[in-house]
Amino acid sequence: MSSEFHRPVLVREVCEALVPALVRAEAPVFVDATCGGAGHTQAVLAAYANARPDGPKLRAIALDRDEEALAEARGKLPADVELVHSSFGRLPEVLEAAGVTAATAILADLGVSSHQLDTGARGFSFQADAPLDMRMDPSRGVTASQLLAEISAGELAQILRDYGEEPDAGRIATAIVAVRPTTTGVLAKVVAAAMSAPQRRKLGLRIHPATRTFQALRIRVNDELGELDRLLAAAPELLQVGGRLGIITFHSLEDRATKQRFTALTRAEQPPAGLPIAARDLPRPRFVVPAGYRQGAAPGEAEIAANPRSRSSRLRVLERALP
Repeated sequence: MSSEFHRPVLVREVCEALVPALVRAEAPVFVDATCGGAGHTQAVLAAYANARPDGPKLRAIALDRDEEALAEARGKLPADVELVHSSFGRLPEVLEAAGVTAATAILADLGVSSHQLDTGARGFSFQADAPLDMRMDPSRGVTASQLLAEISAGELAQILRDYGEEPDAGRIATAIVAVRPTTTGVLAKVVAAAMSAPQRRKLGLRIHPATRTFQALRIRVNDELGELDRLLAAAPELLQVGGRLGIITFHSLEDRATKQRFTALTRAEQPPAGLPIAARDLPRPRFVVPAGYRQGAAPGEAEIAANPRSRSSRLRVLERALP
């Protein structure tokens, strides 16, 4: 994969988690719900071909809400990989349109791509001064600049608390609304100036004061947690029996939501209290977290050294055990 576009995280772990399900299937279907620069899809296709060279053809569907990512993927993936411009929150509609009733493996990488972060014009990063956009799909939706132009200090403070877990949300929101910045550089300076001295000391030199504010605005602009909720509600039911869902998270909000949903799904319905049922006859859960994935899979030291952005990533895996 071209390093200037995006470097995927946890590639080995993704293949180890998902390819066994594809190898077991009679008609395997792999869905990459966040295609990005196609790195995960490339790796899964190669691992499947290596593990099952004479097996049935693997059908691959890759979607992304960023058309620049799809354009990059088109130049890297085989022509028969189906590319779809869509957010993963619309996965049921995408699969229905493709004539797919159930998938063998579904992957969603919730991180912002290196391309989005490193392309100043996209407005995701404070490393360069650029228009405050932050939309993962530049063809639709409200930009961060448009959001800040009209929002109240109270509403903005709530966004910073809910999506950035920012302790200084109130004072930062007040400062932002007083200026209503339209570029990333100005926003970063306003946040840094507004942050309290104790919080600046707590962050130290390694974390920029504006990091949590940028995260919160990005999540709000792209409805990231709403998209994740829709994916977590739909994707498990779209799996074949024996199929697996992999979610790569990067911060506590999305990791908590994923873990809670997986935990809820792995609880079997319990019979009424006092009903005499042998242990072997108790209901089995329809979904399980495979052995070795109870805490998720994290990057090793070598990957973190090679790609520092992978540091906070975690792969959580769910398997469908029963119809």
